[in-house]
Amino acid sequence: MKLDSSVSAVITGGASGLGAAVARRLAAQGVRVALFDLNKDAGEPLADELGGIFCQVDVTSEESVDAGFEKARAAIGQERLLINCAGIGNAFKTASRDKKTGEAKHFPIAEFEKVLQINLIGSFRCNAKSAQGMLSLEPGVDGERGAMINTASVAAQDGQMGQAAYAASKAGLVGMTLPIARDLMGDGIRINTIMPGIFETPLMAGLPDQVKDALAASVPFPKRLGQPDEFAALVEALIDNGYMNGESVRLDGAIRMAPR
Repeated sequence: MKLDSSVSAVITGGASGLGAAVARRLAAQGVRVALFDLNKDAGEPLADELGGIFCQVDVTSEESVDAGFEKARAAIGQERLLINCAGIGNAFKTASRDKKTGEAKHFPIAEFEKVLQINLIGSFRCNAKSAQGMLSLEPGVDGERGAMINTASVAAQDGQMGQAAYAASKAGLVGMTLPIARDLMGDGIRINTIMPGIFETPLMAGLPDQVKDALAASVPFPKRLGQPDEFAALVEALIDNGYMNGESVRLDGAIRMAPR
């Protein structure tokens, strides 16, 4: 798909981190961008900078997502691209004993459900609604109407201690990639998934330097954290290559995560 001003894109989690890097790279090609995010303070200035539109969206809410797509499409037209970057993580053991009291406890089920609601169900909600809208578009080269990219994690394949919910949500994204591609194969809509490793994001920026240095040293090569624009570059490559469909790709410097 040729990226220019004739193309519009919706990026969830677009106000910061990987999503913001994707928005910047696509906008640099002339693509009209809509940023879906809860963070209005960060999202609105970025959308203004890129000549796009900010939509305050909670991906766990059907009504919020519907309102976001309605606002975005009114401003920039029906999107041909959807990039899902919205997500959260947490860390709880499945079961453990409190170090102070010795009391046995288990993973808070509400916290498990929250991660799945945002990372997995929220992404699929946006996939389904975006694909529905793309069906109205005229097909281009090879009959292509649109492309979608989901953001999983290397935790989908080697989740660490405490990551049961996070790993399950990301593995779910990987697991649904091929079935969605097959669902949409007759309609000219592609979908791929990226599994990033350890990236320099706002979450990482808050860690002490010695922690970040240790994480960087654990990457086989190059021995550093990934840069958000490297993620965005892979997004662009997956969009550009029309033969890439139904794939889940690691972007991780060859790291394989240790148990903890």
